[in-house]
Amino acid sequence: MLHHKYIAIEGPIGVGKTSLSEILAKKLNARLVLEGAIENPFIHDFYKDMGKHAFQTQMFFLLSRFRQQQELVQNDLFQQGIVSDYVFAKDRIFANLTLDDNELKLYEQIHSILTGNVLKPDFVIYLQASTDVLLKRISMRGRKFENQITGDYLAELNQAYNYYFFHYSETPLMVINTSEIDFVHRDADLDDLLTHMEKVTTGTVYYKPVSVKR
Repeated sequence: MLHHKYIAIEGPIGVGKTSLSEILAKKLNARLVLEGAIENPFIHDFYKDMGKHAFQTQMFFLLSRFRQQQELVQNDLFQQGIVSDYVFAKDRIFANLTLDDNELKLYEQIHSILTGNVLKPDFVIYLQASTDVLLKRISMRGRKFENQITGDYLAELNQAYNYYFFHYSETPLMVINTSEIDFVHRDADLDDLLTHMEKVTTGTVYYKPVSVKR
């Protein structure tokens, strides 16, 4: 078992957050916490008309993630450990991209009230991929409502994520470019990742997969 008790995995849409979270949770016998994007009742309409449905979509995500965090605070889960496919603070990335000025002011007021009452991870993994790779992966997984995602929106989101984690310093951080990684089908990649995760205790580390090192 790693010394990290609460691991959060982040990255833009289609990068593989949920897949890696599921694998790590099983490997570490940890509780799996997923944000459940497809459970958001506004998400289908959001991708059809972002301007019209952004605020409802954003507020649903904010409040549902907050409820999940409250469950973690109220239960003694650290005996088992936690692996999550999101960082609560990243919610603001999407808010800044999609909300107008008045909506953003209201969102920020609510966010500031909630954020002090969430459980923070002690280790974060940021998964990166090019916009072209993200578009290909989104297409391959075949979620109908994601067909509306444009390359321009995804590129903007990708840039915002890179900016956010370039300035991130709240926890030890491992940055992984996922273009040549296959944690699902290559056990060596996963074992090498776990070995390097154990060594990260502070700062930011840029991980190079074992399959690329050969």
